[in-house]
Amino acid sequence: MSSTMKLMLFSFFTILSFQTVFSVTPLIVQHPLDPLTEQEITLVQTIVLRKYPTSRNTLTFHYVGLDDPDKAAILKWQQSPKLVKIDRKSFVIAIINSQSHEILINLKAKVIVSDNIHKGNGFPTLSVEEQGQVIELPLKYGPFIASVNKRGLNLSEVVCSTFSIGWYGEAKSKRSLRVECFLKEDTANIYVRPINGITILVDLEKMKIVEYHDTEIEPVPTANNTEYRASRQRPPFGPKQHSLTSHQPQGPGFQINGHSVSWANWKFHIGFDVRAGVIISLASIYDLEKHKSRRVLYRGYISELFVPYQDPSEDWYYKTFFDAGEFGFGQSMVPLIPNLDCPPNAQFLDAHFAQADGTPTTLNNAFCVFEQYGNIMWRHTETGIPNENIVETRTEVNLIVRSIVTVGNYDNILDWEFKASGSIKLGIALSGILEIKAVGIKHKSEIKKEQHGSLVSANSIGVYHDHFYIYHLDLDIDGEYNSFEKTNLKTVKVTDGSSKRKSYWTIETETAKTESDGKIKIGTSPTEFAVVNPNKQSSTGNDVGYRLIPGPAVHPLLTEDDYPQIRGAFTNNNVWVTPYNRTEKWAGGLYVDQSRGEDTLAVWTKRNRDIKNKDIVLWHVVGIHHVPTQEDYPIMPLLSTGFELRPANFFERNPVLKTLSPN
Repeated sequence: MSSTMKLMLFSFFTILSFQTVFSVTPLIVQHPLDPLTEQEITLVQTIVLRKYPTSRNTLTFHYVGLDDPDKAAILKWQQSPKLVKIDRKSFVIAIINSQSHEILINLKAKVIVSDNIHKGNGFPTLSVEEQGQVIELPLKYGPFIASVNKRGLNLSEVVCSTFSIGWYGEAKSKRSLRVECFLKEDTANIYVRPINGITILVDLEKMKIVEYHDTEIEPVPTANNTEYRASRQRPPFGPKQHSLTSHQPQGPGFQINGHSVSWANWKFHIGFDVRAGVIISLASIYDLEKHKSRRVLYRGYISELFVPYQDPSEDWYYKTFFDAGEFGFGQSMVPLIPNLDCPPNAQFLDAHFAQADGTPTTLNNAFCVFEQYGNIMWRHTETGIPNENIVETRTEVNLIVRSIVTVGNYDNILDWEFKASGSIKLGIALSGILEIKAVGIKHKSEIKKEQHGSLVSANSIGVYHDHFYIYHLDLDIDGEYNSFEKTNLKTVKVTDGSSKRKSYWTIETETAKTESDGKIKIGTSPTEFAVVNPNKQSSTGNDVGYRLIPGPAVHPLLTEDDYPQIRGAFTNNNVWVTPYNRTEKWAGGLYVDQSRGEDTLAVWTKRNRDIKNKDIVLWHVVGIHHVPTQEDYPIMPLLSTGFELRPANFFERNPVLKTLSPN
């Protein structure tokens, strides 16, 4: 699970051009939540290196991002942007002389506000550059070269990748990475051709191999039928797809001003973070009947992605990855290809982040914004009125913000979909390549013991694993002070003879008072969930709110005392609710690499703080248990999941009742 391969992909993708790309790149900061600009990242580099010159210090940057402004100040600024001034600050994590420094910089004053050394467990996000150094080490290491020769392989056809090592009860931890290598001969699909039986451990401080074992030789799976590049495909081709031409004669229905987006009845801000990736902030919707915009979401993003593989053997047990905290969702984003990743009517935004030496780098086409047509917004056919046939239907147009995060073998296609009806749908689609274990088995009948996966091709086991995404959703439903409600659907038996029916169902609604009440395992009973504003009611007396409509309920199957699950304890529930705390951003903790589960959402909520009629944050875990099949091989068609945030008594009636279909 490495992000090193994307460095080679960047230069390839950026030269592809299938249309005129409308790139919206802000030159100056227009909004206090705008991500750091190239100039600001350079300023951060200058200020830090002024204090710690590289002539006397070893220094690498591992996180450079916008320090979250005070929420109250942002809300005041939103009301009076010309009167309220907010100083831009940057939060930096840098390893300086083998110590992790947390540095806060005031960008306006150009000074370091604080500089603290992290003394706890865990290490910062891995840099792309150090991973690039690591994957070169085996190719120059004598014992590895001997192992390659012993297998009859060509060293020039070998490529390697990095893997985080996790934590398994060790008293002391060193910054280290595992390395695994693959054969690229005759195919670019390296992950399906692992060279198994070799264990390589690299010390990142020394930047050298400190542990090496060659235990057994398994056949490298064949390259036949694994190539996925279109330029290498040969007839016969798959089902023919016909072309489509799209045209918006009035131009796009949305406007992008810097990082602020307005479309239909929605306004919101698109941010970027090197760890979180895309951040949606200050999402508000215009209420036609109340003649004003009403806030729905203060801030939302993916806080972590936990991917534990289910093979406990010596070569696989450590593969329990935290893709955001260990590898960085933002720095693992890839350039979107116009007309392919996004439709012709899309507009693109770039992103900037700091490299290991602090120099800014630009990711072109980091995310796209586009309108999607073709679905039905609402409809009805009425045949119950004599001599009349009434048919009314409305075409739905939605706005989508898309990004793609590629961490090693998997591509995560991530969508924020805004609907004029008030809903926000959050979509996740997985593609990419399975993590393959090479075995000496060609047919299922040959399997004599547990392989911890599916035989998807000859000599190829697709290992069982999970994908757990946790979203941080600071919902502000028509204001900051909200409550979390659980509505239980309950069967009632009719026993008094008052009806010919014997049963019906009704509801019982509970308001969560503390964090313990807000811990939910979805799927144990029929329940609906909503964040409501108890201080504002509709004309009929209902609290205005938004429902959480989850996707399939997926729960972790590891025991809670297993080391990976201790670190990923935020997956123990599908829903968590906490009081807003500016410092509680990362569900797996600030320092995730080799963390010990001491700074997670599961730990924070043990305080059991009050959440009733407070400024609260909803955390939602979306999961996939992945049992690989042959159709997932050699590259996987999209596997999708997601959830919806849907208005619940927020509007007086259907807010798109008077919305007309586009011509």
